[in-house]
Amino acid sequence: MPPRPIHEPRRDTCPWCGSARLRTRLRAPDLIHRRPGTFGLDQCRDCAHTFQNPRLSAEGLDLYRRSPGEQDAARLAARVLAARTARRRLRATARVMLPFPEPESWLDVGTGHALFPAAARDVFAYTAFDGVDPTSRVVSARDAGRLEEAHQGELSHPGTYTRLRARYDVVSMLHHLEHTLDPRAELAAALHALRPGGHLLLELPDPQSAFAALLGKWWVPYGQPRHLHLIPLANLRAELESRGCAVVRADRGGAHVPHDLSAALSVALTRAIPAPRTGLLRATAPLVAAATALDHTLAPLLRHTRFSNTYRVVARKR
Repeated sequence: MPPRPIHEPRRDTCPWCGSARLRTRLRAPDLIHRRPGTFGLDQCRDCAHTFQNPRLSAEGLDLYRRSPGEQDAARLAARVLAARTARRRLRATARVMLPFPEPESWLDVGTGHALFPAAARDVFAYTAFDGVDPTSRVVSARDAGRLEEAHQGELSHPGTYTRLRARYDVVSMLHHLEHTLDPRAELAAALHALRPGGHLLLELPDPQSAFAALLGKWWVPYGQPRHLHLIPLANLRAELESRGCAVVRADRGGAHVPHDLSAALSVALTRAIPAPRTGLLRATAPLVAAATALDHTLAPLLRHTRFSNTYRVVARKR
């Protein structure tokens, strides 16, 4: 049997609203892993939804989702768990749920190595955390004690969908929807897993960030080829409300991640310096360090402007 194509046919209409008024927003290669191919993002002129076109198929997404090495990924996860700044940011995200009833059960979707549940347990010590992820990393996270239950696959898969019905007080999707083939189906599955009155916690890259226009393809949240959909906040809010949810919090400031300049510079340097590049990259480390310091210095100001790169939504299932 011949291999299935890694791209779906090119779309002529917006997958969010159906409009045929599209424009090319970006063409970019795989800047992070340097795998072959150039990928396009189109934007709808009517609803502003941005989407990969032609989009990776399920087979293509699985191909590009694979990390260069699971051992390398596991070592990176261990470093992130040990990093005070990263863990502090994850705990801050968990604390967003403190004004609401303390959850008995929490499902983290797209959890990977369960870095967020590991940090959130510092805030919610008596909550049982489960995880869903397409990769085997979720199983490793359970074996490492960071999760109670691990579900490998997509949340919207019929087996997972049925098994997790109305089991959770909180479902979190942090930087997950942009990776999915069908964000609406994934949202529906998340609400299906919530108990009545439960809360959905979402974080997504903001395609309307001023950094996206300023940095172009070097803006890391464009995330090609793994980011299939970049959803404006207004579109996500309307979708949740149409599904009977009450949006109880929506903001850009608290979710901003101060890495735009340093990440863009780091990726650009890696692309520009020919192999072998270890010595030259070491020589440019002070430049990246200066950009990192500038990101963090500007963050208190930028998070309250259109330069904020991420938005957060908390919605209650009625």
